[in-house]
Amino acid sequence: MYIPQINLITLHRLVQPGKVIVLYGARRVGKTTLLKHYITKYLNGTEEYLFVTGDDIHVQEYLSSRSIEKLREFVGKNKILIIDEAQYIKQIGLNLKLIVDNLPDIRIIASGSSSFDLSKQVGEPLTGRKYHIKQFPLAEKEISQIEKPHEIKAHLETRLIYGSYPEVVLMNDNQIRQEYLRELINSYLFKDILELENIRSSEKLVRILRLIAYQIGKEVSYNELGAQLGMSKNTIEKYLDLLEKVFVIFKRTGFSRNMRKVISKNCRYYFYDIGIRNALINNFKPLTLRDDVGHLWENYIISERYKIHEYNRDFVSSYFWRTYDGAEIDLVEEKDEDLSAFEIKWNKKQVTIPLRWKNTYPESLIHVINKENYLKFII
Repeated sequence: MYIPQINLITLHRLVQPGKVIVLYGARRVGKTTLLKHYITKYLNGTEEYLFVTGDDIHVQEYLSSRSIEKLREFVGKNKILIIDEAQYIKQIGLNLKLIVDNLPDIRIIASGSSSFDLSKQVGEPLTGRKYHIKQFPLAEKEISQIEKPHEIKAHLETRLIYGSYPEVVLMNDNQIRQEYLRELINSYLFKDILELENIRSSEKLVRILRLIAYQIGKEVSYNELGAQLGMSKNTIEKYLDLLEKVFVIFKRTGFSRNMRKVISKNCRYYFYDIGIRNALINNFKPLTLRDDVGHLWENYIISERYKIHEYNRDFVSSYFWRTYDGAEIDLVEEKDEDLSAFEIKWNKKQVTIPLRWKNTYPESLIHVINKENYLKFII
Protein backbone atom coordinates (compact mmCIF):
# COMPACT_ATOMS: atom_id res chain seq x y z
CA MET A 1 0.00 0.00 0.00
CA TYR A 2 1.23 3.49 -0.83
CA ILE A 3 0.51 6.23 1.70
CA PRO A 4 0.44 9.50 -0.31
CA GLN A 5 3.38 11.72 0.63
CA ILE A 6 2.85 15.44 1.11
CA ASN A 7 6.13 16.18 -0.65
CA LEU A 8 4.74 14.73 -3.88
CA ILE A 9 2.78 17.95 -4.49
CA THR A 10 5.66 20.12 -3.26
CA LEU A 11 8.07 18.38 -5.61
CA HIS A 12 5.81 18.92 -8.59
CA ARG A 13 5.35 22.58 -7.70
CA LEU A 14 9.07 23.34 -7.32
CA VAL A 15 10.46 21.41 -10.29
CA GLN A 16 11.23 23.95 -13.02
CA PRO A 17 13.84 24.66 -15.71
CA GLY A 18 17.15 25.99 -14.44
CA LYS A 19 16.59 24.73 -10.89
CA VAL A 20 17.83 21.71 -8.96
CA ILE A 21 15.60 20.14 -6.32
CA VAL A 22 17.69 18.57 -3.57
CA LEU A 23 15.72 15.96 -1.63
CA TYR A 24 17.17 15.01 1.76
CA GLY A 25 16.09 12.35 4.24
CA ALA A 26 17.22 9.38 6.28
CA ARG A 27 17.46 5.95 4.68
CA ARG A 28 14.20 4.00 4.41
CA VAL A 29 11.89 7.01 4.84
CA GLY A 30 10.59 6.74 1.26
CA LYS A 31 12.68 9.08 -0.91
CA THR A 32 12.94 6.61 -3.79
CA THR A 33 9.24 5.81 -3.42
CA LEU A 34 8.50 9.53 -3.65
CA LEU A 35 10.55 9.89 -6.83
CA LYS A 36 8.91 6.89 -8.49
CA HIS A 37 5.41 8.12 -7.67
CA TYR A 38 6.36 11.55 -8.99
CA ILE A 39 7.33 9.89 -12.26
CA THR A 40 4.14 7.83 -12.38
CA LYS A 41 1.80 10.68 -11.52
CA TYR A 42 3.35 13.63 -13.32
CA LEU A 43 5.72 12.33 -16.01
CA ASN A 44 4.54 8.95 -17.20
CA GLY A 45 3.94 9.19 -20.93
CA THR A 46 4.06 13.00 -21.00
CA GLU A 47 7.76 13.95 -20.85
CA GLU A 48 11.09 12.27 -21.47
CA TYR A 49 13.04 11.71 -18.27
CA LEU A 50 16.17 9.92 -17.09
CA PHE A 51 16.18 8.19 -13.69
CA VAL A 52 19.58 7.04 -12.40
CA THR A 53 21.15 6.07 -9.10
CA GLY A 54 24.41 7.52 -7.81
CA ASP A 55 25.79 4.22 -6.58
CA ASP A 56 26.06 2.99 -10.19
CA ILE A 57 29.71 3.22 -11.24
CA HIS A 58 28.85 4.20 -14.82
CA VAL A 59 26.58 7.00 -13.59
CA GLN A 60 29.38 8.17 -11.30
CA GLU A 61 31.79 8.28 -14.23
CA TYR A 62 29.57 10.56 -16.31
CA LEU A 63 28.17 12.78 -13.57
CA SER A 64 31.57 13.45 -11.96
CA SER A 65 33.33 14.20 -15.25
CA ARG A 66 33.11 18.02 -15.30
CA SER A 67 32.98 17.69 -19.09
CA ILE A 68 30.00 19.45 -20.61
CA GLU A 69 30.18 17.19 -23.66
CA LYS A 70 29.99 14.03 -21.54
CA LEU A 71 27.23 15.53 -19.43
CA ARG A 72 25.28 16.59 -22.52
CA GLU A 73 25.71 13.09 -23.97
CA PHE A 74 24.53 11.56 -20.70
CA VAL A 75 21.38 13.69 -20.47
CA GLY A 76 20.53 13.26 -24.15
CA LYS A 77 17.08 14.47 -25.17
CA ASN A 78 15.60 14.05 -21.70
CA LYS A 79 13.91 17.07 -20.16
CA ILE A 80 14.09 15.84 -16.57
CA LEU A 81 17.08 14.26 -14.83
CA ILE A 82 16.43 12.42 -11.55
CA ILE A 83 19.45 11.24 -9.54
CA ASP A 84 18.83 9.00 -6.53
CA GLU A 85 21.64 8.60 -3.94
CA ALA A 86 23.45 11.59 -5.40
CA GLN A 87 25.84 11.87 -2.44
CA TYR A 88 28.00 9.11 -3.96
CA ILE A 89 28.90 11.20 -7.02
CA LYS A 90 32.08 13.25 -6.64
CA GLN A 91 31.75 16.97 -7.33
CA ILE A 92 28.05 16.50 -8.03
CA GLY A 93 27.35 20.19 -7.32
CA LEU A 94 29.79 21.47 -9.93
CA ASN A 95 28.52 19.01 -12.52
CA LEU A 96 24.89 19.90 -11.87
CA LYS A 97 25.82 23.57 -12.26
CA LEU A 98 27.40 22.77 -15.63
CA ILE A 99 24.25 20.95 -16.73
CA VAL A 100 21.93 23.76 -15.61
CA ASP A 101 24.09 26.47 -17.16
CA ASN A 102 24.47 24.71 -20.51
CA LEU A 103 21.12 22.97 -20.81
CA PRO A 104 18.74 25.71 -19.66
CA ASP A 105 15.56 23.69 -20.26
CA ILE A 106 16.62 20.78 -18.07
CA ARG A 107 14.91 20.12 -14.73
CA ILE A 108 16.86 18.19 -12.10
CA ILE A 109 16.01 16.33 -8.91
CA ALA A 110 18.84 14.96 -6.75
CA SER A 111 18.15 12.91 -3.62
CA GLY A 112 20.49 11.94 -0.81
CA SER A 113 20.26 10.10 2.50
CA SER A 114 22.54 12.55 4.29
CA SER A 115 22.75 16.30 4.20
CA PHE A 116 26.37 16.79 5.30
CA ASP A 117 28.07 15.46 2.18
CA LEU A 118 25.47 16.26 -0.45
CA SER A 119 24.84 19.72 1.01
CA LYS A 120 28.56 20.43 1.09
CA GLN A 121 28.86 19.48 -2.58
CA VAL A 122 25.83 21.33 -3.93
CA GLY A 123 25.87 24.34 -1.60
CA GLU A 124 28.11 26.97 -3.17
CA PRO A 125 28.05 25.75 -6.82
CA LEU A 126 24.25 25.85 -6.92
CA THR A 127 23.67 29.09 -5.03
CA GLY A 128 20.43 30.57 -6.35
CA ARG A 129 19.76 27.48 -8.46
CA LYS A 130 18.33 25.03 -5.94
CA TYR A 131 15.45 24.27 -3.59
CA HIS A 132 15.72 21.95 -0.58
CA ILE A 133 13.04 19.45 0.40
CA LYS A 134 13.28 17.23 3.49
CA GLN A 135 11.61 13.82 3.67
CA PHE A 136 10.86 12.33 7.10
CA PRO A 137 9.32 9.16 8.51
CA LEU A 138 5.58 9.35 7.86
CA ALA A 139 3.79 12.30 9.42
CA GLU A 140 0.41 11.76 11.04
CA LYS A 141 -1.00 14.17 8.44
CA GLU A 142 0.07 11.69 5.75
CA ILE A 143 -1.24 8.70 7.68
CA SER A 144 -4.55 10.53 8.13
CA GLN A 145 -5.15 10.01 4.40
CA ILE A 146 -5.70 6.29 5.05
CA GLU A 147 -6.87 6.41 8.69
CA LYS A 148 -9.80 8.21 10.25
CA PRO A 149 -9.25 10.29 13.43
CA HIS A 150 -10.52 7.54 15.73
CA GLU A 151 -8.16 5.04 14.06
CA ILE A 152 -5.18 7.38 14.46
CA LYS A 153 -5.98 7.74 18.17
CA ALA A 154 -6.37 3.97 18.49
CA HIS A 155 -2.88 3.54 17.02
CA LEU A 156 -1.30 6.22 19.21
CA GLU A 157 0.41 3.76 21.55
CA THR A 158 1.89 1.92 18.57
CA ARG A 159 3.28 5.21 17.22
CA LEU A 160 4.82 6.08 20.60
CA ILE A 161 6.55 2.70 20.81
CA TYR A 162 7.41 1.80 17.21
CA GLY A 163 7.47 5.15 15.43
CA SER A 164 6.37 5.87 11.88
CA TYR A 165 8.85 4.59 9.33
CA PRO A 166 6.66 3.65 6.33
CA GLU A 167 7.29 -0.08 6.56
CA VAL A 168 6.70 -0.04 10.33
CA VAL A 169 3.35 1.70 9.91
CA LEU A 170 2.21 -0.90 7.37
CA MET A 171 3.30 -3.87 9.51
CA ASN A 172 0.77 -5.65 11.72
CA ASP A 173 3.11 -7.69 13.92
CA ASN A 174 4.95 -5.97 16.78
CA GLN A 175 7.71 -8.57 16.87
CA ILE A 176 8.47 -7.93 13.21
CA ARG A 177 8.43 -4.18 13.92
CA GLN A 178 11.07 -4.68 16.62
CA GLU A 179 13.26 -6.77 14.34
CA TYR A 180 12.92 -4.19 11.55
CA LEU A 181 13.97 -1.29 13.81
CA ARG A 182 16.96 -3.21 15.17
CA GLU A 183 18.03 -4.05 11.63
CA LEU A 184 17.59 -0.41 10.65
CA ILE A 185 20.00 0.63 13.39
CA ASN A 186 22.52 -2.09 12.60
CA SER A 187 22.54 -1.73 8.82
CA TYR A 188 21.36 1.72 7.77
CA LEU A 189 21.30 4.34 10.54
CA PHE A 190 25.01 5.13 10.56
CA LYS A 191 25.95 4.00 7.06
CA ASP A 192 26.52 7.49 5.64
CA ILE A 193 28.63 8.61 8.59
CA LEU A 194 30.78 5.48 8.46
CA GLU A 195 31.24 5.70 4.69
CA LEU A 196 31.65 9.42 4.22
CA GLU A 197 33.38 10.51 7.42
CA ASN A 198 35.79 7.56 7.77
CA ILE A 199 34.56 6.70 11.27
CA ARG A 200 35.52 3.08 11.85
CA SER A 201 32.88 1.98 14.31
CA SER A 202 29.33 2.97 15.16
CA GLU A 203 29.81 1.98 18.81
CA LYS A 204 30.53 5.53 20.01
CA LEU A 205 27.58 6.88 18.04
CA VAL A 206 25.27 4.34 19.68
CA ARG A 207 26.60 5.19 23.14
CA ILE A 208 26.00 8.89 22.59
CA LEU A 209 22.49 8.28 21.25
CA ARG A 210 21.57 6.08 24.20
CA LEU A 211 22.47 8.88 26.60
CA ILE A 212 20.49 11.35 24.48
CA ALA A 213 17.56 8.91 24.53
CA TYR A 214 17.35 9.21 28.32
CA GLN A 215 17.54 13.02 28.21
CA ILE A 216 14.57 13.90 26.00
CA GLY A 217 13.14 17.19 27.22
CA LYS A 218 16.27 18.02 29.21
CA GLU A 219 19.20 20.28 28.41
CA VAL A 220 22.24 18.40 27.20
CA SER A 221 25.70 19.24 28.49
CA TYR A 222 28.48 18.34 26.05
CA ASN A 223 30.98 18.34 28.90
CA GLU A 224 28.90 15.89 30.94
CA LEU A 225 28.37 13.59 27.95
CA GLY A 226 32.10 13.68 27.28
CA ALA A 227 32.91 12.82 30.89
CA GLN A 228 30.51 9.86 30.87
CA LEU A 229 31.80 8.50 27.57
CA GLY A 230 35.49 9.35 27.89
CA MET A 231 35.41 11.70 24.91
CA SER A 232 36.28 15.34 24.50
CA LYS A 233 33.58 18.02 24.34
CA ASN A 234 34.57 18.73 20.72
CA THR A 235 34.18 15.07 19.74
CA ILE A 236 30.72 14.94 21.32
CA GLU A 237 29.67 18.06 19.44
CA LYS A 238 31.05 16.68 16.17
CA TYR A 239 29.22 13.36 16.52
CA LEU A 240 25.93 15.01 17.48
CA ASP A 241 26.25 17.33 14.49
CA LEU A 242 26.78 14.33 12.18
CA LEU A 243 23.79 12.54 13.70
CA GLU A 244 21.68 15.60 12.96
CA LYS A 245 22.89 15.70 9.38
CA VAL A 246 21.86 12.10 8.74
CA PHE A 247 18.43 12.82 10.21
CA VAL A 248 18.60 10.70 13.36
CA ILE A 249 18.15 13.55 15.84
CA PHE A 250 17.43 17.27 15.79
CA LYS A 251 17.99 19.94 18.40
CA ARG A 252 16.13 22.85 19.91
CA THR A 253 17.90 25.78 21.54
CA GLY A 254 16.59 27.96 24.34
CA PHE A 255 14.48 30.99 23.47
CA SER A 256 15.49 34.38 24.79
CA ARG A 257 15.11 38.01 23.95
CA ASN A 258 18.03 39.08 26.12
CA MET A 259 16.54 37.98 29.43
CA ARG A 260 19.40 37.38 31.85
CA LYS A 261 17.62 34.71 33.87
CA VAL A 262 16.75 32.58 30.85
CA ILE A 263 18.80 29.57 29.72
CA SER A 264 19.51 30.11 26.04
CA LYS A 265 22.86 28.50 25.28
CA ASN A 266 22.01 24.86 26.04
CA CYS A 267 20.27 22.46 23.64
CA ARG A 268 17.64 19.77 23.86
CA TYR A 269 17.70 16.87 21.43
CA TYR A 270 14.80 14.89 19.99
CA PHE A 271 14.59 11.89 17.66
CA TYR A 272 13.01 12.21 14.24
CA ASP A 273 11.49 8.80 14.91
CA ILE A 274 10.58 7.61 18.40
CA GLY A 275 10.80 3.95 17.32
CA ILE A 276 14.53 4.41 16.69
CA ARG A 277 14.88 5.87 20.18
CA ASN A 278 13.14 2.89 21.78
CA ALA A 279 15.18 0.42 19.73
CA LEU A 280 18.43 2.07 20.85
CA ILE A 281 17.55 1.52 24.52
CA ASN A 282 15.85 -1.82 23.74
CA ASN A 283 12.57 -0.87 25.37
CA PHE A 284 9.37 -1.82 23.56
CA LYS A 285 7.25 -2.26 26.67
CA PRO A 286 3.60 -1.11 26.55
CA LEU A 287 2.90 2.37 27.92
CA THR A 288 1.32 1.03 31.12
CA LEU A 289 4.66 -0.52 32.10
CA ARG A 290 6.86 2.48 31.28
CA ASP A 291 8.09 5.44 33.31
CA ASP A 292 9.09 7.51 30.27
CA VAL A 293 5.66 8.11 28.69
CA GLY A 294 5.95 11.87 29.21
CA HIS A 295 9.27 11.90 27.32
CA LEU A 296 7.84 9.79 24.48
CA TRP A 297 4.84 12.09 24.22
CA GLU A 298 6.96 15.26 24.14
CA ASN A 299 9.28 13.81 21.48
CA TYR A 300 6.33 12.62 19.40
CA ILE A 301 4.49 15.95 19.46
CA ILE A 302 7.58 18.07 18.79
CA SER A 303 8.77 15.85 15.93
CA GLU A 304 5.29 15.76 14.34
CA ARG A 305 5.06 19.53 14.65
CA TYR A 306 8.47 19.86 13.01
CA LYS A 307 7.41 17.62 10.10
CA ILE A 308 4.23 19.56 9.44
CA HIS A 309 6.01 22.91 9.44
CA GLU A 310 8.59 21.58 6.98
CA TYR A 311 5.98 20.03 4.71
CA ASN A 312 3.88 23.21 4.77
CA ARG A 313 7.09 25.21 4.22
CA ASP A 314 6.07 27.51 7.08
CA PHE A 315 9.67 28.40 8.06
CA VAL A 316 8.81 28.68 11.73
CA SER A 317 11.59 28.98 14.33
CA SER A 318 11.17 26.55 17.25
CA TYR A 319 12.70 26.65 20.74
CA PHE A 320 12.18 25.65 24.35
CA TRP A 321 12.15 28.20 27.20
CA ARG A 322 13.50 27.74 30.72
CA THR A 323 14.74 29.98 33.47
CA TYR A 324 17.49 29.17 35.96
CA ASP A 325 14.90 28.86 38.73
CA GLY A 326 13.06 26.08 36.87
CA ALA A 327 10.17 27.81 35.08
CA GLU A 328 9.80 26.38 31.58
CA ILE A 329 7.79 26.08 28.38
CA ASP A 330 8.15 22.87 26.33
CA LEU A 331 7.88 24.47 22.89
CA VAL A 332 8.04 28.06 21.68
CA GLU A 333 7.37 28.97 18.05
CA GLU A 334 8.19 32.28 16.44
CA LYS A 335 7.15 33.51 13.01
CA ASP A 336 7.26 37.12 11.88
CA GLU A 337 7.96 38.02 15.53
CA ASP A 338 4.66 36.44 16.61
CA LEU A 339 5.08 34.03 19.52
CA SER A 340 3.19 30.89 20.48
CA ALA A 341 3.92 28.86 23.63
CA PHE A 342 2.98 25.19 24.00
CA GLU A 343 2.89 23.02 27.08
CA ILE A 344 2.86 19.32 26.13
CA LYS A 345 1.18 17.04 28.71
CA TRP A 346 0.28 13.38 28.42
CA ASN A 347 -2.63 13.64 30.83
CA LYS A 348 -5.37 16.23 30.61
CA LYS A 349 -4.88 18.38 33.66
CA GLN A 350 -4.69 21.98 34.73
CA VAL A 351 -1.44 23.54 33.59
CA THR A 352 0.04 26.67 35.09
CA ILE A 353 1.88 28.84 32.60
CA PRO A 354 4.91 30.54 34.24
CA LEU A 355 4.06 34.06 35.34
CA ARG A 356 7.40 35.34 34.07
CA TRP A 357 6.54 34.17 30.56
CA LYS A 358 3.10 35.81 30.63
CA ASN A 359 4.50 39.06 31.99
CA THR A 360 7.40 39.19 29.54
CA TYR A 361 5.48 38.08 26.44
CA PRO A 362 1.86 39.08 27.12
CA GLU A 363 1.07 39.11 23.40
CA SER A 364 1.99 35.43 22.92
CA LEU A 365 -0.61 32.77 22.27
CA ILE A 366 -0.60 29.94 24.84
CA HIS A 367 -1.71 26.36 24.15
CA VAL A 368 -1.82 23.15 26.15
CA ILE A 369 -1.43 19.97 24.08
CA ASN A 370 -2.75 16.67 25.46
CA LYS A 371 -4.28 13.41 24.25
CA GLU A 372 -7.67 15.04 23.79
CA ASN A 373 -6.69 17.84 21.40
CA TYR A 374 -3.34 16.86 19.84
CA LEU A 375 -4.61 15.92 16.38
CA LYS A 376 -5.57 19.44 15.35
CA PHE A 377 -2.12 20.57 16.49
CA ILE A 378 -0.18 18.09 14.31
CA ILE A 379 -2.61 17.49 11.42
